[in-house]
Amino acid sequence: MTVQHARESLNVSVRPLAETDLDAADRIFRLAFGTFIGLPDPATFAGDADFIRTRWRADPSAVFGAYVDGELAGSNIACCWGTVGFFGPLTIRPDLWDRGIGKQLLQPIMACFDRWGTRHAGLFTFPHSAKHLRLYQGFGFWPRFLTALMSRPVAAAPAEAPARWTKLSDAGADRKRLFAACREITGAIYDGLDLSLEMRAVAAQQLGDTVLVWRGDDVAAFAVCHCGAGTEAGSGTCYVKFAAVRPGPAAADDFEQLLAACDALARERGLQRLHAGVNTARHEAYVRLLQRGFRTDGQGVIMEKPNEPGYNRPDVFLLDDWR
Repeated sequence: MTVQHARESLNVSVRPLAETDLDAADRIFRLAFGTFIGLPDPATFAGDADFIRTRWRADPSAVFGAYVDGELAGSNIACCWGTVGFFGPLTIRPDLWDRGIGKQLLQPIMACFDRWGTRHAGLFTFPHSAKHLRLYQGFGFWPRFLTALMSRPVAAAPAEAPARWTKLSDAGADRKRLFAACREITGAIYDGLDLSLEMRAVAAQQLGDTVLVWRGDDVAAFAVCHCGAGTEAGSGTCYVKFAAVRPGPAAADDFEQLLAACDALARERGLQRLHAGVNTARHEAYVRLLQRGFRTDGQGVIMEKPNEPGYNRPDVFLLDDWR
């Protein structure tokens, strides 16, 4: 039987992923990535971190499963950050790789981006994998700069406390104003960029907290952080899923204060390691992380549609990784 004939013989249907399939989707996610990178036990990939259930709970309408003869074969997830969107993890059972299922799981993702009015879309993938690059290029995504996945031990408490910082969880009735302030910061970096959904997901699921750094009476920077097991961080870790600093002459100083505030949150939670991703096109932020003891644990290439920088510019102090 030829490969083409094998592809045609599959009875594949793609539909929204049901809550009852979350455990199976999580197993496939670990098996697929663990197999690809060559772990002795692929099922141990990502430890006790959780990428599938947390993203499904944030927006079930943007999570899709591929079913072969009624059995789950893989899944894909779209994420909406206002006018910016990304997708992943896209994972398929290894015994069904190279059978065309990935293309089918991308189609509803593109429909999500159309429905949301996404202006800039992207993904994180393996830079050495020609087949992944080829698949995504077929949907209009093009590789650009590398994204470094970085970490360091949580810093000891400084002799002097960092600049004033607060947590969204302590905001009470002021929360609506703080959401607006964070949208103002991201909107100044890229028109329409909005992390409200991520902030609400972290709060509703108790995944961590959103850290806010102040300059006078204004929010100067914020970071959406996952903390510990059962989140995208994993045990002992504070993962900065997204962070942004208001553009301007004080941006570099505010970025330093934001890192200090993330350290303070991690210490408060009893965590030992701080993780963050940064696209190397954001050169100033990348260099600051290196200077503050962060080291690269792994890296991937981001692919963007259209083939433009988006907010990946040298002077932008922003952390994320689109995994």
